[in-house]
Amino acid sequence: MGDLNSSVDFYPKNQRREQNHAGGFGCTLQELRSLMELRGAEAIQKIQDSYGDVHGLCRRLKTSPTEGLSENVADFEKRRQIYGVNFIPPKKPKTFLQLVWEALQDVTLIILEIAAIVSLGLSFYAPPGEQSENCGNVQPGGHDEGESEAGWIEGAAILLSVICVVWVTAFNDWSKEKQFRGLQSRIEQEQRFSVIRNGQVIQIPVAELIAGDIAQIKYGDLLPADGVLIQGNDLKIDESSLTGESDHVRKSVEKDPMLLSGTHVMEGSGRMVVTAVGVNSQTGIIFTLLGAGGEEEEKKDKKGLVMSAITVIILVLYFVIETFVVEGKVWLAECTPVYVQYFVKFFIIGVTVLVVAVPEGLPLAVTISLAYSVKKMMKDNNLVRHLDACETMGNATAICSDKTGTLTTNRMTVVQSYIGDVHHKDKPDPSSLNSKTLDLFVNAIAINCAYTTKILPPEKEGALPQQVGNKTECALLGFVLDLQRDYQLVRDQIPEETLYKVYTFNSVRKSMSTVVCLPNGGFRLYSKGASEIVLKKCSNILNGAGELRTFRPRDRDEMVKKVIEPMACDGLRTICIAYRDFQGVPEPEWENENEIVGDLTCLAVVGIEDPVRPEVPEAIRKCQRAGITVRMVTGDNINTARAIAAKCGIIQPGEDFLCLEGKEFNRRIRNEKGEVEQERLDKIWPKLRVLARSSPTDKHTLVKGIIDSTIGEQRQVVAVTGDGTNDGPALKKADVGFAMGLAGTDVAKEASDIILTDDNFSSIVKAVMWGRNVYDSISKFLQFQLTVNVVAVIVAFTGACITQVSEIFFDIDSGRNAPLHSPPSEHYTIIFNTFVMMQLFNEINARKIHGERNVFDGIFANPIFCSIVLGTFAVQIFIVQFGGKPFSCSPLNTQQWLWCLFVGVGELVWGQLISTIPTSHLKCLKEAGHGPGKDEITDEDCAEDEEEIDHAERELRRGQILWFRGLNRIQTQMEVVSTFKRSGSFQGAVRRRSSVLSQLHDVTNISTPTHVILSAANTTSTAGNPGGESIP
Repeated sequence: MGDLNSSVDFYPKNQRREQNHAGGFGCTLQELRSLMELRGAEAIQKIQDSYGDVHGLCRRLKTSPTEGLSENVADFEKRRQIYGVNFIPPKKPKTFLQLVWEALQDVTLIILEIAAIVSLGLSFYAPPGEQSENCGNVQPGGHDEGESEAGWIEGAAILLSVICVVWVTAFNDWSKEKQFRGLQSRIEQEQRFSVIRNGQVIQIPVAELIAGDIAQIKYGDLLPADGVLIQGNDLKIDESSLTGESDHVRKSVEKDPMLLSGTHVMEGSGRMVVTAVGVNSQTGIIFTLLGAGGEEEEKKDKKGLVMSAITVIILVLYFVIETFVVEGKVWLAECTPVYVQYFVKFFIIGVTVLVVAVPEGLPLAVTISLAYSVKKMMKDNNLVRHLDACETMGNATAICSDKTGTLTTNRMTVVQSYIGDVHHKDKPDPSSLNSKTLDLFVNAIAINCAYTTKILPPEKEGALPQQVGNKTECALLGFVLDLQRDYQLVRDQIPEETLYKVYTFNSVRKSMSTVVCLPNGGFRLYSKGASEIVLKKCSNILNGAGELRTFRPRDRDEMVKKVIEPMACDGLRTICIAYRDFQGVPEPEWENENEIVGDLTCLAVVGIEDPVRPEVPEAIRKCQRAGITVRMVTGDNINTARAIAAKCGIIQPGEDFLCLEGKEFNRRIRNEKGEVEQERLDKIWPKLRVLARSSPTDKHTLVKGIIDSTIGEQRQVVAVTGDGTNDGPALKKADVGFAMGLAGTDVAKEASDIILTDDNFSSIVKAVMWGRNVYDSISKFLQFQLTVNVVAVIVAFTGACITQVSEIFFDIDSGRNAPLHSPPSEHYTIIFNTFVMMQLFNEINARKIHGERNVFDGIFANPIFCSIVLGTFAVQIFIVQFGGKPFSCSPLNTQQWLWCLFVGVGELVWGQLISTIPTSHLKCLKEAGHGPGKDEITDEDCAEDEEEIDHAERELRRGQILWFRGLNRIQTQMEVVSTFKRSGSFQGAVRRRSSVLSQLHDVTNISTPTHVILSAANTTSTAGNPGGESIP
C-alpha cells in the first residue's frame, strides 16, 4: 500500500504521539490499519492470534457487540484523537488571489494590458518644436492643450476596465466554487448511517462515526468506514471500487469478515465493529497516496483572433499608405513614438473587435440560470447532484417511474387477509382465529422481518404511529399489533444473533426466509414474499382448525382466482406468509436454497394497501399535456399495478396501451438466442404504460431501448426513478436519474443525478418546469447576446476599416480624420448611443422566443428584468452626458437623443416583422419552436398558478406543443460558444462517483452546461412549450 504512515500527517504532532500507543485501549491505530489490509483466511487467523475472536476485538476497543458504545462525550473525543475522525480533508479551494491570477492569464486581457501600458507610456511624449509638423498633427487645431495632456486617460481607462473584468471574473469563479462546495456539503449531510449506542439503533451523520462503533449494515448501503463483521445474514459486498473485480464477495464471520469503506452492500444485512475511519481507512490511505490531482492543461481557441488581426492589418496599411505614399512624408526618428501611438491605437481597435466577437457574458448567464434554478429546485424537494441534469430534465419526453413511494404514499396498511380458509375484508377479530395459526402467524412476521423494522409511538398526540424501516414489513408488524399481539416479545425471546440462517430479500428471490432452531433440536423456516411466487412453493395450507391440508395446483389456481386477483384488482399488494419444519438430524443442506425454500405450508395471504398520493394524478396530467409519457415500472402484481396506474391516470379507458409482466416483456423483445432486438423493442415501448413483476434488468433494458430507438424524428430523453441497489444501472443509463431521498439506498443515490427528498412524483414535474425554465433562459440570452455581438463586430470592423460616413442627419463633423488625442466626436457618440438603445429594445424582443407577438406580456411580473433595463438606460444617460474623454463621449442635445430613441424603438417593429415570416417556408428553421395554437390552451389552465415564477408551470399545462429548438439554430452558434469554453468551466461541480472517489470530499470539474445545451438539443423531442418568463 506504499507509505502507510503518510496519512497520519493529517493530525497535529501532539495527537500523533498519542496515536503511537493504545491510549487506554487494547489495540493501536497501526495494529488496526495493518489488520484491515488482510483478507479471508489470513484475516481470520490474525484475529484469532491477536484477539481470540471478533468479540475479543470488541473488548479491546471497549465496546459491546450488542449494546454498542455508551454516550460518553469524553470517550468519543478520546477515540477521535487516537483513531481519527471519519473525514477525508477535501482538496484545498483556490484563494481569491489565485483566481485573480488565473483570470489574468486570459490572452485577450494580456493583449489589452500590454496595449494599455504602451499607450499610457507614449501618451506623455510629444515631438519637440517644429518637428511635430513633420509627424502630422498630434493636437487638433483650435483646441486646448489640456486635450493632448488628457491622452493618458485612454490607456488608464483600458487598464481600469481590465481590472474590473479580472475582479468580476475572479469573484464569479469564487462564488461558483463556494456554492458548489456548499452543495457538496449538503449532499454529505444527507448521508447518515445506523449505529447502536446505549442499546438503541440511531441514525448519525457518517462524519460522526468513530472507531468502536457498532454499525448496522443492510442491502444498499455504501460503507462509510472499515470494520470487522460481528454478525451477518447472507451478506454480499461489491468491492469493485477497491479491487476492480465485478464479482460480489460473500462475507461471513467464519470465512471473510473484513468490510472496507467505499464498498457497496449488494445483498443481506449484518453488524460490524468500526475499526478504521477517515484517512486511516483503506479508502483514506489510497487517497492520501494519490494526493491532489494535477490540473488539466487548458487549450486556447485562437479562431476569434482572425477578425481582430485583419482589422489591425487594414488600419496599419491604410495609415502607412496615406501618410508615407499619398502625402509623401518621411519616417523621422523623433516621430517614431507618435507613429507607434497610432499603431497602438489601431491595435486597441483590433482587440475591441476581438472582445465584442466573443459573448463573454454567456457563461455567467448560464451560471446564474443554473444556480437560480438549483436553489429553487431544492425548495421543491429536488436535490440536484449533477448540474447538467437540471437543464436536461427540461427536454424529457419519457418518465419511467417506480410505484411504491413515488406514485403512492409509502404508508402501507394491511386491509384484507386470508387466514384459515376465510377471506377477511376487514381486520379480523383475534378471537375468531385459531390460536395455533395465530401464534405461527405472529412468530412468522416478528422473526422474518428485519429487526431494524419497527412501529414506534406517534410523535404527536393524535398522529399515526411512526413506521421505521421497510414499509411492507411495517404494514405486517402493524397488522400484528392490530391482532392485539406484541411482536417485540417474540424478538426478545429470539434475538437477531440467535437466528440460524437468513435468506434476505432481493430482486431475484422476491421473498425473504429465516431459519430458527426449535427446542426439540429441529429447525423451522419462516418465509414471506410475493403471493404467486411463494404459493407455488407451498404443498400444504392450514385450515380453519389449524390443521394441515394438502394444497394442490388446482387449489392454488382457485385461491389466485378467488382471493389474490380480487385483492390485486382493488390495488392491493399481496404477500404470502408460510413456514416449514425440518428434522435436526441429519441437518439440511442450507446452501441448497431451492430445496430448502420449498414444500412450504401456507399460513396466510394478506392484502396491503398503499394509497395513491393525492397530488399524483394532477401531476401526471401535467406531464401528458406537456408531451411527456409516464410509464410505471414496478415489481408488483400486474393487476395491482394496472389498478394503481388507472387511479394515477397513467392509463385511460379506451386508450391503446400495453400492460405487461416482466416475463412477457422479455418474451416479446428477445429472439431465439435470448438476445434483445431493438426492432422488437420498438414495437413494444411506444404503447407500453405498465411493466409489472419487472426486475432491475428489465428496467435497464426498457430505458436503454427507448433511448437507442430511432423510430422517432428525435431521440427520446428518458428520466428514471429508482430506490434499490439494482436500480443503479438504469439510473446511470437514463438521461436523468432520480433517486428516492427517503427510501433510496446509498447505491441508488450515488448513481442518480437528482435526489427527490420527499420521494414524490410531483417533485419530478417541478424538475421538468425548472429544466425548461433554464433552457428558455439560456435560449433567450443566446438570442439577445449573439445578435448584439454579430452587429457589434460588423459595426466595429466596417467603421474602422471600410466606411467613410458623411454628415446625413446632423450638421456635425464625422470626426473620422481627427488626429491623436482629439476630443470625443458627437458623430461617434450618436452611433454608440443608437447602438445601445437598439440593444435595450432588443432585450425586450428576446423575452419571447416562440413566435409570440406580445413581447410585453408579463413584463411587470419580472422586477429583476425591469430594474436591469431601467438601470442600463440611466447609466447610459450618465455615460453620454457626463462621461467625456474616459468614455469617448460628447454630450448630445434633445433632438439627437430623440433620434437615437426612435431608431432603438425600431427594434420592436423589426421583431414583429421577423415573427411574421412563416418558418414553414424556411427549410433551416422548420424545426424551430412555434407558439401554441388557440385551441391548445384553456382559460382554466391559464388562470391557475400565476404567482409561480414567470408562469413556467402554467406553460406546462399547454397542449401538445412543438418545443424543440431547431438544431440548425444551435449549430450556427457552435463556433461562438466554443470560444468561451474555458471561461465557462465550473470549478468544483459536485459529481460523487460510485467508486473509491465517492468517499473523498473532493470537487471535480464537469463540462459547462452551455455545452450540455448543444448535446441536449440533439436529443430533444416533442414536448410542451415552456415559453414562460425567466431570467432575461
